[in-house]
Amino acid sequence: MAFGEGGGDATAPLISSDGPKRHLNIVRNGNEWTASAHVITAVIGSGVLSLAWSMAQLGWVAGPGMMVVFASVTALQSTIFADCYRSPDPEHGPHRNRTYAHAVERNLGSNSAWVCQFLQQTALFGYGIAYTITASISFRAILKANCYHAHGHDAPCSFDGSYYMLMFGGVQLLLSSIPDFHDMAWLSVVAAVMSFSYAFIGLGLGLANTISNGVIKGSITGVPMKTPVAKVWRVSQAIGDIAFAYPYSLILLEIQDTLKSPPAENKTMKKASIISILVTTFFYLCCGCFGYAAFGNDAPGNLLTGFGFYEPYWLIDFANACIILHLLGGYQVYSQPIYQFADRHFAERYPGSGFVNDFHTVKVPLLPPYRVNLLRVCFRTAYVASTTAVAIFFPYFNEILALLGALNFWPLAIYFPVEMYFIQRKVPRWSTRWLLLQGFSTVCLLISAFALVGSIQGVISQKLG
Repeated sequence: MAFGEGGGDATAPLISSDGPKRHLNIVRNGNEWTASAHVITAVIGSGVLSLAWSMAQLGWVAGPGMMVVFASVTALQSTIFADCYRSPDPEHGPHRNRTYAHAVERNLGSNSAWVCQFLQQTALFGYGIAYTITASISFRAILKANCYHAHGHDAPCSFDGSYYMLMFGGVQLLLSSIPDFHDMAWLSVVAAVMSFSYAFIGLGLGLANTISNGVIKGSITGVPMKTPVAKVWRVSQAIGDIAFAYPYSLILLEIQDTLKSPPAENKTMKKASIISILVTTFFYLCCGCFGYAAFGNDAPGNLLTGFGFYEPYWLIDFANACIILHLLGGYQVYSQPIYQFADRHFAERYPGSGFVNDFHTVKVPLLPPYRVNLLRVCFRTAYVASTTAVAIFFPYFNEILALLGALNFWPLAIYFPVEMYFIQRKVPRWSTRWLLLQGFSTVCLLISAFALVGSIQGVISQKLG
């Protein structure tokens, strides 16, 4: 199956609700500010909650330094990647590459495109797992805060997370009936507001606790471990968590496809990337540093759960409720590309199948009629069930985030953008620019491999322990 044409302004055909193919009229009126808003909304998510823990593992020097390093890498990566939107010329090329896979196929060939597609789908599936785990943690945090408030901090307040993962999965089954991105704008808006709400609350609570302590906790080297090897594993997991929080290569070209021109889309996207990375880095440094300053070596894996103060408990409840609402929308944002890929793939492979292509009208009392497709119901139900099952089996917040960050960082955020840049800009082999970028890619590969080994060790030790 081809990934679709990218020429001119033509749009890829989609299967409509009444059977025949149709074309969407795309209106591109975005600018650097709307693109910055999209990036900030997508990047500031559950990853911000693990940054205080990451700071605690790295210490006051390496912690902020590593955040600045990843911010710089993301800035360079996004600048390179923005030039891949149009082909063959990054500013005036007639062919638009609206998705990551389109860009890879046009520049590097179909084999590379399928590898990219596989990595993307794996990463998106991983986000579903991570969001399910995080939602269950927030559910339990609300119950714990209320329990401690009612019975004191010494009360045996413990709750099974599996039940709340199943609840979250059940709600996702309902939300998965939303056909596609064009029908879920309201959900994205709610998720974005909730994302900023709980991030600001986490920052404010960390600052308030630091002031009430009267001392800045933490150390230069971070949390001491029993052995140097154990320290190395923790450092690698912390790097993986930071890697999870930063790059947004999975959605960069989709955001760039919303921009108007002139000016050229790549120029606008580069400005938007710099703006959003500066805002995000400031926010991350504040959350990570204030969280570490407040709790020191006891910084929790999730800033809003498990830490030492429980009042005002209603604010903790509200923050965790915001997390849950954000994750409900975030899960759908990262799942929709998989849903759309499945819809296109099966429709093209089985064009005469009624199970794949027919829609049926369902009437529910007090609700408007709804069009149901059996393939969508079965595939999306199986998808939600699978992410929920894996989350129940591996309910480890920091380790899973680190694993996802390490897996995605080098291939999707570095390797493919750099290789496409060589093609787009016709960079000669062994030239100074070629050597510098290859060196940059190699260093990022080593960092990603280091974080990957540590995160795998963390998941295994958690499971066996």
